[in-house]
Amino acid sequence: MPVIKTLTNRSNTRVYVWEITESEAWLRSGIELSQNSVERLITMSSEVHRRGFLSIRHLLLQAGYSDKQLYYDELGKPHLEGEKYISITHSFELTAIIISDSPTGIDIEKRRDKIQRIAVKFVNYELQFIAQKTNKVSLLTVIWGAKESMYKCLGQKGLGFFEHCKVEPFSMESGETVSRIDFGEIQKSFDTYFQEILDYTLVYILPKS
Repeated sequence: MPVIKTLTNRSNTRVYVWEITESEAWLRSGIELSQNSVERLITMSSEVHRRGFLSIRHLLLQAGYSDKQLYYDELGKPHLEGEKYISITHSFELTAIIISDSPTGIDIEKRRDKIQRIAVKFVNYELQFIAQKTNKVSLLTVIWGAKESMYKCLGQKGLGFFEHCKVEPFSMESGETVSRIDFGEIQKSFDTYFQEILDYTLVYILPKS
């Protein structure tokens, strides 16, 4: 189906979410791909990945951009021509983009029990906060999403989820928290917003206001 959710956070930021129910043939129609995107699509052996890739181009169209205005740097971070910032995410049947006047990052993750098994790899500062909670899968998915969003926003090698990224205590009901990067001389704080959509958790960050 087309866009299932459009969010506006602050006047300069828009989030678009797409549920991928269409065929690959349908998703190939109605968009014009750059030569780089055509070449990338050819290398994708997974239909799931191709459909996700194409749905993101439809989201760009919804936001008023073409695929030819999107490019990637040497670290794989996406950029838009002009002064806007963009971040992109894909998980199973959902894709999302965020476009803002400010540096930003976005992540969408399917909520799964397995996140509890890998929590030791990315939960550090937050361990005491979640220890006595019963809704650990939901909380851990937000924490992962916030750290993934910070990683995408910073776009620098060496940033570790466990060592350098922190998420302040929060409740699922609040829908927001504060996340921080402490990476050598780089010290940044972000307003962090989250919500559950279907079986997924959407998280995105903006510089702290």
